[in-house]
Amino acid sequence: MRLKGKRAIVTGAASGFGAGIAQRFAEEGATVMVADIAAGPAEGIARRIGAIAQAVDVADRGSVERMAGAATERMGGVDILVNNAGITHMPTALEDVEEEEFDHVFAVNCKSVYLTARALVPAMKRAGAGVILNVASTAGLSPRPRLNWYNASKGWMITATKAMAVELAPAGIRVNALAPVAGETPLLRRFLGEDTPETRAKFLSTIPMGRFSTPEDMGGAALYLCSDDASMVTGTVLEVDGGRCI
Repeated sequence: MRLKGKRAIVTGAASGFGAGIAQRFAEEGATVMVADIAAGPAEGIARRIGAIAQAVDVADRGSVERMAGAATERMGGVDILVNNAGITHMPTALEDVEEEEFDHVFAVNCKSVYLTARALVPAMKRAGAGVILNVASTAGLSPRPRLNWYNASKGWMITATKAMAVELAPAGIRVNALAPVAGETPLLRRFLGEDTPETRAKFLSTIPMGRFSTPEDMGGAALYLCSDDASMVTGTVLEVDGGRCI
């Protein structure tokens, strides 16, 4: 019960890493809001883990503000924010990615962090406490060819994490990031281009531990960084990648 009494929002929590983080937080005693653009699946996860579901488009200011309002109304506030929602483009030569897709990747992966900060940081400052966890990627540390703009968006998130951490530390707010390698999530096919045994084997050969990150891996790492056990940890990027970035 390491999060007993804490109130957490996890975005992109209807599947994949976000669902794993939300489940672990609920198991550890937190009141959890499962926030996702996919309202039906979010409700399903929320029912399963005993949480609250909230439809949100993290790239839309009005939608994020409604999520923040719902969190205040239904949970009484927010102690922990996990910016997990994210998307990628298909493996493509950098000059061939369409402008519309570029804009969408940066809106979901980057602008969302700005929007949730606008909506939730003021209350954390008033409380003198809070934790923000951004889910970045090994792609932001060790970029892969043909995922150029996705790599860049996750590099942006890593820099934003460190900048947020140093600015918000005097207010009692910690900000960290996780950098997973690809996992068994709905985004896997888009990372690989095509999901075949051959492409999986080729990718797995670059991970010393020989497997993908799992939702359970992410849940455990997120629990540590968002718990009081990490009370002196801020501005760090924890690689959950089986050695991929070594």
